Amino acid sequence: MKQKIIKISVIIPAFNEEKAISQVIDQLKNNFNARLLPYEIIVVNDASTDGTVEILKKIEDIKIIHHPYNKGYGASLKTGADYAQYEWLLFFDSDGQHRAEDIDKFIENSDNFDMIVGARQGYQGPILRQPGKKLLHWIANYLSEHKIPDLNSGFRLVKKSIFIKYRHILPDGFSLSTTSTIAFFKEGYNIKYVPICINKRIGKSSLKLSDGLGTLMLTLRLIMLFSPLKIFLPISLAGFIISMGWAVYDLITNHFQSISKTSGFIFVATLLIFLFGLLADQIAAIRREIKK
Repeated sequence: MKQKIIKISVIIPAFNEEKAISQVIDQLKNNFNARLLPYEIIVVNDASTDGTVEILKKIEDIKIIHHPYNKGYGASLKTGADYAQYEWLLFFDSDGQHRAEDIDKFIENSDNFDMIVGARQGYQGPILRQPGKKLLHWIANYLSEHKIPDLNSGFRLVKKSIFIKYRHILPDGFSLSTTSTIAFFKEGYNIKYVPICINKRIGKSSLKLSDGLGTLMLTLRLIMLFSPLKIFLPISLAGFIISMGWAVYDLITNHFQSISKTSGFIFVATLLIFLFGLLADQIAAIRREIKK
């Protein structure tokens, strides 16, 4: 079978990855060169404070972009996309977890899909982050109306033209992976998940406690950005049912003479919530379309 050829810009976000970065780049080069695939490697140094920069300076045939200060994982991917010359972007972490040989699975599916994501097999992550991740995963499935095998995998192949189109709504932190996944689903693009295994990361994770605490805010942002009505409609429906039930109870107990202020208040509040949901839905749609 003839090997499929596409041109790929590999984007590697790097923050204090001196222990793994050289090995990661070597594996990528060996994989692409062995298959004679046209590629470029773009490393975005996110203001590393260890020896990452010195190591990168010694590596040939790569583009190095430096952030003046630490902007975040998502910001690094967006910067790399801005400098990429090819249509396909391959996001590849710099901590040694991803395996270059899995890239073939991504390329094989590039004809029919706009984004191909590596679904990590058996990966759970730190126990302390499991409750928040499960909640976020449930919300993402509900919003996208798809079953998502791996919501925040950083190993993905995506079309630059589509990624850039939604650049303005993508966050600068680790939640870019989650947000881009839901954005692609909600806008009707084709996503393929391919199973991958990962290695144990080399070095220390740059995730902080604040990243875990931000899960709730991320969930709220995703709801308001992509499907406000999926939250406001159920609340409005519940409020309407309660107000009607309360009104019927008042009429029965008051011999059909009057209803209480409480049922009226609940009805008005329900109406306002519904109207606010409609407004939020329109604003969200406009925000997704407007580019900076």
